[in-house]
Amino acid sequence: MTQLNPVHKKDNLRLLRRALRLTQKDFIARFLSAPDGTPSMSIATLSNLEAKDGPRLNEVILTVSESLGIDSMLFSMPSEEFAEKIYMLLPDDAGREIAGASVKKGNINQLINRLTMYFAEQLFEKRLKKGDKIESDRVLAAKLGVGRSAIREALKVLDVLGMIDIRPGQGTYISNNEANFFIIPLSWSLFLNGSQVDSIVEVRNLMEIKAAYLASRCTDEECLNRLYDISHRIHKAYVEKDFKEFLSADLEFHVCIAECSGNQVIYSLIQTISNLMRHVSSSGMVDEKQLQEIYDEHQKIYGLILARDSEGAAEAMKEHLNKSVGRYNYR
Repeated sequence: MTQLNPVHKKDNLRLLRRALRLTQKDFIARFLSAPDGTPSMSIATLSNLEAKDGPRLNEVILTVSESLGIDSMLFSMPSEEFAEKIYMLLPDDAGREIAGASVKKGNINQLINRLTMYFAEQLFEKRLKKGDKIESDRVLAAKLGVGRSAIREALKVLDVLGMIDIRPGQGTYISNNEANFFIIPLSWSLFLNGSQVDSIVEVRNLMEIKAAYLASRCTDEECLNRLYDISHRIHKAYVEKDFKEFLSADLEFHVCIAECSGNQVIYSLIQTISNLMRHVSSSGMVDEKQLQEIYDEHQKIYGLILARDSEGAAEAMKEHLNKSVGRYNYR
């Protein structure tokens, strides 16, 4: 038997509003206004009721229940059960409206971000952990106020990204690599917002400076050896004036420094940004003087990392990035 508890009321009220795809303003206009359209409650008051409860919560629930023709006691059901049954609880016209709700293709990326943040919050609050089964698409659709088909489409994307694991006939589970939920969304968002090149470059520069600082403390010989190999390729390309190979090794040099930082988030994001820059930037380098400048700057960074001079490596990276601004054109 379902255990009723008034503590669920505020959460279920919010679930209902979202399921009906109503803003707080629209919700008030539909359920909490006089016949002449005058609202009986402010948006701030409703927002506070949904978040913290309050003396008028029962009044709102009774009014909404009467309007929809449902039992007000249903709002005391556990929220998971309420979300699962919401389609059946509502009148046919409202139920069909929710069940048929969809997200335009142009907004699917927004839904992906919303789902990602929802699951991330669950992980942060210890309500979910890696390998756990997540709620059904029906429950998620009710909670986010969208159609089940849109939820399923978004979940497929998260499955491809490795953030969740869809098992036919069994359900959907959080990836066993829990870190994916905090790294992949950030990387993915960079591609979704690839037009914001200036902002992306600014973020990259901040991370690269920190990466150089941390790389000077690296004790991973395998990683340091890769950095040496890349530095050797840069030297060879510089001597042979092989611009294409030089630029390719240049990108790998920065990614490898990020790897040597030992910070998986910095490494993942710099790797993603470097891949993005290959598609949205073109070299403005036109003479050997610039080639030599970049070579010298790289050598300085590499030398300071090997010398374990954290402050020096960070400052050298900052100087290099500042000078690089004028060398690249972004289209």
